[in-house]
Formats: sequence, C-alpha cells, structure tokens
Amino acid sequence: MDIWALVVMASAAFLMAGWIKGIAGIGLPTAAIAFMTLFTDPRTAIALVMFPMIGSNAWQLWRGGEILRTAQRYWLFSAVLFSGVLATAWLTQDAGDRFLLAALGIVILIFVGVSWRNMVPPLPDRYDRAAQFVFGIFSGVIGGMTAAWGPPMAMYLATRQVDKDEFIRATGFMIFVGSLPLCYAYAQLGFLTGPLSGVSIAMLVPAIAGFSLGEILRRRLTGQGFRNAILIMFVFFGLNLLRRAIWYD
Repeated sequence: MDIWALVVMASAAFLMAGWIKGIAGIGLPTAAIAFMTLFTDPRTAIALVMFPMIGSNAWQLWRGGEILRTAQRYWLFSAVLFSGVLATAWLTQDAGDRFLLAALGIVILIFVGVSWRNMVPPLPDRYDRAAQFVFGIFSGVIGGMTAAWGPPMAMYLATRQVDKDEFIRATGFMIFVGSLPLCYAYAQLGFLTGPLSGVSIAMLVPAIAGFSLGEILRRRLTGQGFRNAILIMFVFFGLNLLRRAIWYD
C-alpha cells in the first residue's frame, strides 16, 4: 500500500480508536488494529499502534493523577506484564498472519465478553497478589502476540471492583508499562521499521484528538446503551478476523 494512503486510512482508524479509549479507558490497540487489519496485514497494524499506545496511555496516566500510588498498587502486575510481553514477542516472532488474525479475533471476543457488567466475581483482598501475578502473565502472553491486552486487564480490575477513575488510572499505567517492551521487541525484530515508526509517531495526533473527544463524552455518559453499541461493533470485528483467519489466502 502507498505510504500516504496508509497514513490517511490509519488516521481514521486511530481517531476512532482514540475516541473509544477516551470513553472506556481501554481499547485503543484493540480498536485500531481491528480497523487497520481491514486494509493491511496484522504485523503492520501492530507496529503502527506502538507510539499512539505509549503516548495515549502516558497522557491518560498523567490526566488521571496519583501516579506514585498507582505504581505502588499495581507494580507486581506491571512487572509480570513487562516480562511476559518481552518474552512472548520474541517467542512468537515467526507466527504467521493466519495465527495472528485468529488470536486477535479471539482476544476481541473475550474483550467483549468481560466488558459487560457482572461477568466476573469479586476477589478478596488476600488473593490480590496472586491475581496480579496470574492476570499479569495472561496479559503479557496476549499483549506480546497481539498488543491487545484489554481482556485480562479488565477481568482483573473487575475482580477488584474498582471505580471508574481508578480503572482509568490503573489501565493507563499498566498498558504504558507493557507497551515499552513490545515497542523495543518490534524494533529489534525488524517489524517496526523506520518508515513505519514515522507513521506511528504521526498517529499520535489523531489518537490523542480522539481520546480527548471521548474523555469529554465519558464525563457526560451515564447509560449503557452507547457502551453496548461499541461492544456490538467489536463482536463484528472479532468474527470478521476469525473468518479471515479460516479462509486466509
């Protein structure tokens, strides 16, 4: 694909993905990759999401405040996530497009499943460290393969029954930490090339613009109707990715 055509189409994808993240606190890589795999291959889509993912989550963390308290509370999850992402990215470097399409489709459908309320039972405080370790590994494996670690992260935070503001702070911190080793691994493995790095950095603009618009809407949104509409859209994305994986040419 021509580089300028890629910039235009990716800009639209990141504007929408940033908007979704601004509303929900998560979903930028999931949404952006789902949009971009409609017109490019999975590795390119994952590479392009690197700098918007780092930038938008740094911005989300900064806007959420209480950075030190958040780091102290979720350091174990983040440390396990960091290691898991780095190891998985290297171990799956030879995975083909069909495998990545299928993995992305499954992750997106899991994301939809756990995003509806009351899907995950609460977890007593005494099990928090064990839960951070287990869900951190799960997130690291999924994140290292697909850059879409929303489902296990959302599951963990649901077990802790955190409020909306805490959810925003926690996901901003954990995804920011996890995105750093993935970006490093993709650069070292040759998936994040110089031209793709330039496009990815440029995508910070539509991603942050979309995030800011979604953040405004999040403060005003009270009902579940709009959230459910977004999740239904993700169902179609997930099923389409699975369809393409099955009939991949």
